[in-house]
Amino acid sequence: MAGGGPEFVCDAMLGGLARWLRAAGYDAEFHYGIEDPALIRRALATGAVLLSSDAGLFELNVVKDRTVRAVFVPRQPGKADQLGFVLRRLRLPVRPDPRCMSCGGRLDEVEKADVRGRVPPRAFAARDRFWRCDRCGKLLWRGTHWRRIAATLAEVGAAAGRDPEDT
Repeated sequence: MAGGGPEFVCDAMLGGLARWLRAAGYDAEFHYGIEDPALIRRALATGAVLLSSDAGLFELNVVKDRTVRAVFVPRQPGKADQLGFVLRRLRLPVRPDPRCMSCGGRLDEVEKADVRGRVPPRAFAARDRFWRCDRCGKLLWRGTHWRRIAATLAEVGAAAGRDPEDT
């Protein structure tokens, strides 16, 4: 596996969860409108854990016999709740190195001088550290959005570390 841990393929209902798994440091694939057979083929080809809210998918032999490792994800009120569910179910931590929430790529730190003119002037003036996604090239920095995401991950990670029977 690319990141040294489980990778995920998420069904068409779990795009938000895929983004949060990436923020938690896991590679999670999501393709809007993907059909169940294609989702299963992708999980088989990559060895990824299939995540779905489609109960019917769990009636298929390839899932029932565990040829494809799959987790049923309840339709909970929030994406962070779904993330907590998956982390607890698979006993996974929130990792210290988030991935690009857009595509799941690795975030590599880049020199501040290299992003001049490519990030908003206010962000450039206020921040000294920047990261670039190795897949999509998106530039990121630790602004208010990053801090809100980190706070949610800290909360979810702390809850995920508790015994599932306590939650």
